[in-house]
Amino acid sequence: MNKTILITGATGFVGANLVHFLVKEKVDVHILLRESSNTWRINSILSKLNKYYCDLTDREKTKRLISEIKPNIILHLAIYGGYPFQSDSLKMVDTNYIGTINLLEACIEEGFDCFINTGSSSEYGIKEKPMKESDLLEPINIYGATKAAATLYCYALAKKYNLPIFTLRLFSPYGYYEEPTRLIPYLIVSMLKNQEIKISSPYAVRDFIFIEDVIEAFLLTIEKKDKILPGTILNVGSGYDTKVIDIFKILKEILDYRREFNLEGFPRDSDVLQIWRADIEKIQKTLGWNPKYNIEEGLVKTVEWFRENLYLYEKREMK
Repeated sequence: MNKTILITGATGFVGANLVHFLVKEKVDVHILLRESSNTWRINSILSKLNKYYCDLTDREKTKRLISEIKPNIILHLAIYGGYPFQSDSLKMVDTNYIGTINLLEACIEEGFDCFINTGSSSEYGIKEKPMKESDLLEPINIYGATKAAATLYCYALAKKYNLPIFTLRLFSPYGYYEEPTRLIPYLIVSMLKNQEIKISSPYAVRDFIFIEDVIEAFLLTIEKKDKILPGTILNVGSGYDTKVIDIFKILKEILDYRREFNLEGFPRDSDVLQIWRADIEKIQKTLGWNPKYNIEEGLVKTVEWFRENLYLYEKREMK
């Protein structure tokens, strides 16, 4: 891939995995960092990256940097509010919406081959059937609302100017370098250390999608950008929903964990959700993309990686 690629949110879970993959492929990767960015996921390859410090809410600095970098391909993964500890509503608006506006307008001014915005299943809100890209967006929290606003903004500009701007709407990615507080890393690390496990919502369901399948969706979008309609939005999920308790059972078997979990507190509202899964027919037809890994296969690969990289999570615990 002889292109200049710019990645925002490169220190996050999905962004870092994309960075690692592209560096292995010897791609010219440029990343935007904030002064406060924690680079633990990409420390081993930092020297191979072109790094720039910029807060996307700073419109003028964003324009200057895009003019300097002149990226052909932009992978926009910078978000705020995806974790419970990220609860500042104004920061969600600034990062997820205003930041997207500033970045996209700077890129349009400079010109580009492909801009991929990263959306979220939170944009849909609660549905009683598998979620389709054409569904009404009814987010039930500020994070989902700001992500929906960013997606619609990208869609509007793509249509207005006939530009190769696309949104990949991710469901629940899991895999290498995932945030330690997330369900699957928490379970794996606890089981590897034979620690007690507490679960508050064992019957909550999510559409878990393995990180390698997510990366493939990004790569195929870049590869087929000229054949995709401007503004296209695509769900990236497995097409199946899985209960938290089933994730626990699969990992328990993989890791030969002999203990049972403790129910922590009262079940949350999410326990009553019967459906939270992607309808993936559109991405299958548009990109020819299909998940290569089912939940069991993805968890086996994830456990293998965690065995080799547990020290990264132990370092995080010590801080």
